[in-house]
Amino acid sequence: MMEPLTWPQIFAQLGIQFWPVWVALVLLYAVSIRYRRRLGLYGKLFDSKIGMFGFALVMFWVFTALFADLILTHDPLAQFSGMRNAAPGSALRDPGNGYPHFLFGGDALARDVFSRMVMGAREVLRIAPFAAMISFMIGISLGLPAGYIGGRLDTGLTFIANLVLAFPVILLFFLLVAPEIQNTAIPRVMAGILFLMPVLFFTVLLNARFFTQPMKRNLYVGSVLVVGLWAYSGLAFNADPLGVWGMSPNLLNVFVAVVFVNAPTVFRIVRGITMDIKTRDYVAAAQTRGEGPWYIMLWEILPNARGPLIVDFCLRIGYTTILLGTLGFFGLGVAPESPDWGSTINQGRRLLTVYPHAALAPALALMSLVLGLNLLADGLREESLKD
Repeated sequence: MMEPLTWPQIFAQLGIQFWPVWVALVLLYAVSIRYRRRLGLYGKLFDSKIGMFGFALVMFWVFTALFADLILTHDPLAQFSGMRNAAPGSALRDPGNGYPHFLFGGDALARDVFSRMVMGAREVLRIAPFAAMISFMIGISLGLPAGYIGGRLDTGLTFIANLVLAFPVILLFFLLVAPEIQNTAIPRVMAGILFLMPVLFFTVLLNARFFTQPMKRNLYVGSVLVVGLWAYSGLAFNADPLGVWGMSPNLLNVFVAVVFVNAPTVFRIVRGITMDIKTRDYVAAAQTRGEGPWYIMLWEILPNARGPLIVDFCLRIGYTTILLGTLGFFGLGVAPESPDWGSTINQGRRLLTVYPHAALAPALALMSLVLGLNLLADGLREESLKD
């Protein structure tokens, strides 16, 4: 049996295990800094020290999720004899040809805390960014006409948004992911409505842009409808005949809950920005040229609202990450053996005063990702104000 690792040795081994992440970060920063003057707002991010640091934290976890299979030292679900609540750096009794140590120790079920933390990044990042993205598409699709057209449409949509926002967020989350709800048709119906919005968004976006060029319009809109409805059938109803698109019932519930809770807030932000921008001279010029309302909303107003929306998108991913951690902590919406950070923190908290490492590692991972997103948003806000 090998000797346990000391803390300096643990940190040295961590540096070695994360080698794909370091390589990817160096390449990303080298290329981005080299061509930053050609990359718009993203390139300007590298003029902000806060933004660069936040972006590095975020991309560290993104690359960790992408290269998780190369970084893992053990199967995150496997149990190892004698490693129950093992201290960080503990050596396995019989490692065989595998990795000989638990870098962050073992949990109460003798599983490797480090491997569960790494795989937890993949669990979180496969939901949070895409859920936030769909929330934004829904909020933009409804917020633009509400703010631009106004009248009864604005009144009705604002009332519905306020109705959703009137519920406490955590309580609404618990209601949407409760096991009793999973056994009804409610999640599929909600998914059918919410997941249709991105398809409609891109269809209207391209139709408005290429309306006077029928060949391009038909090609682009047709491609969006084919791919979009294919993905829609699999994600919303698990009816993809090729099996490319699909979601487990647990994941679908969580996804729908995140989108449903976030979309009204995005709607209100987009509506407010639209009501301000629609009074600008370039909007009046587009109206004078005879442009249609959807062209004006999507190609005149929306591009000029990108700064605040990009900042809010980064913050929204952070909020979503915290909400997902909260759900996992209470054991809602995820499989019991899932290595997501919230579930891992919950399992480790029971012995927190005696064996803090099992809860501390995923908690620090969650904190660092959210911190990176907040710093990234601050950097983007700082640079967008200079435009």
